[in-house]
This record gives sequence, C-alpha cells and structure tokens, in this order.
Amino acid sequence: MNDTTPAKRVLVVEDDNDSLAALSAILDAFGYDVLAFSSAKEALEKIPGEHIDIALLDIMMPEMNGYELLEAMKKMPEFESLPVIMVTAKDQDSEILEGYQHGADYYITKPFTSKQIEYGLKLFL
Repeated sequence: MNDTTPAKRVLVVEDDNDSLAALSAILDAFGYDVLAFSSAKEALEKIPGEHIDIALLDIMMPEMNGYELLEAMKKMPEFESLPVIMVTAKDQDSEILEGYQHGADYYITKPFTSKQIEYGLKLFL
C-alpha cells in the first residue's frame, strides 16, 4: 500500500473488551483503519453514512446478536454487498451453517490468530 492509497476500513463489533482490543490491535498492525463498537445497537446507530470495506462481527452479544446486526446491515443500501466475517466461539457445523444462512461470507472461530484474521481479510479485500 502506498501513501496515497487510503487504508481499508474494517468495522469490528464485539462485546468482549479483550477480544475487541485484540482484533483492533491486529487490524491496526496490518494497516487497516478500524471502526470498533462494543454493541450491535451502537454500531447500527453510528455506521449509516460511514465508508466500510469489510465487517468482523461477533455473534453472541446482548440485546442484539451478530446475526440480527448482519441482517439489519444488509437492508441498508450502502452495506447490502458488504463482505462480513463472523468471529465467534460458536464452532459447531450447524452453527457455522446458520451464519452463512444469515448472509455471512466467512467464519473465524475463537480463539483466533492474527494469521486467521489476515487470511480472512485477504479473501475479500
């Protein structure tokens, strides 16, 4: 990436502060611009009008889960084709399939490594 190319912007929505900090640090180290929120509701309130290249969403969150956030985002014209990676502790085949049925493009299970995050992003960016 040269200095004239703006950094790709990654939306991260994760209710666990440690996971949010880890994801943000990994993304920052890879040179991405991070837009991070600790709740789905807060993200939905703040993202309209924002430029986002890809989203990393947790599934198990209070009030509104990642699937509900994903579906709400896909109804917004600016995000209907946004690539979405679910980052979650849910690792059963049926749970992963459910993520794809809700419109997820990729799935990374916790605990994750920086290599897994890097690979997932490179699939779409």
